[in-house]
Amino acid sequence: MNLDMSVRFGSLELKNPVVTASGTFASGREFADFVDLQRLGAIVTKGVSLEPWAGNASPRIAETASGMLNSIGLQNPGVEAFIAKDLAWLSEHAPRLPVIVNVSGHSANEYASVIERLERESSVAAYEVNISCPNVDAGGMVFGTSCLGAAEVTAACRKLTTRPLIVKLTPNVTDIVEIARSVEAAGADGVSLINTLLGMSIDAATRRPRLARVVGGLSGPAIKPVALRMVWQVSSALEIPVLGMGGIMTGEDAVEFLLAGATAVAVGTASFVDPTATMRVIDGIAEYCHANNIERVSDLSGALIES
Repeated sequence: MNLDMSVRFGSLELKNPVVTASGTFASGREFADFVDLQRLGAIVTKGVSLEPWAGNASPRIAETASGMLNSIGLQNPGVEAFIAKDLAWLSEHAPRLPVIVNVSGHSANEYASVIERLERESSVAAYEVNISCPNVDAGGMVFGTSCLGAAEVTAACRKLTTRPLIVKLTPNVTDIVEIARSVEAAGADGVSLINTLLGMSIDAATRRPRLARVVGGLSGPAIKPVALRMVWQVSSALEIPVLGMGGIMTGEDAVEFLLAGATAVAVGTASFVDPTATMRVIDGIAEYCHANNIERVSDLSGALIES
């Protein structure tokens, strides 16, 4: 059987549905010795802001049961340094790999300014607009917790580009469907979910929090049931595609997200445990399809049998 692994995420053609989750794979340089970057469906870069961001104080990572907390704070060198170093490296070493740039900002204008600058770079395939980070004091998740704020950022970015615009949503809301509908109405071409859940960890021996900022974003297998539920809810309510993520460690995990309604999936925390995780997930999806006589991976999307 000839398996067709390709999927179409809006106007974006991906050779397979597996991409990297922003902030877990940098821009690929650190993983190039372990994986064939050209095998990925796409790479989603670490968050890029208009000016350099220093990030949060240490300690800013803590292991938890079936997951990890992080409070990195979107540390990055700014858009100009990203273009000169990371984007240039990707253009040279993985020229056929679609590059989705994760965009961050403190205001709608900052998000728009980053996209305005990146519009001059032909190697950018799409944008992932991060309105869902719980680890920064201004911007970030603030926009993603209200329909008005989410729509404002989406609309500001939409005016500046015809490239695919994917908006990354936070699970730290009462109703994620209404947020998703607001960004769809404002012009988003897709949504990605979920970002991390807000949590904390305490060292009982010292009676102190394990993170300098006290709270951070929980990721890893522990959040997978929440992520699956939200992907299922949102994909059922929207016309635009969903990029699903949250605790994907294996090919079977990825298949579950596709069945729940995702068009593509992102591997994140798994890459910290095993730098070859993305390759394993791609192979695992293929193995599932061969075992179940599925000729096109795209047929799995939304194929959940609910009764």
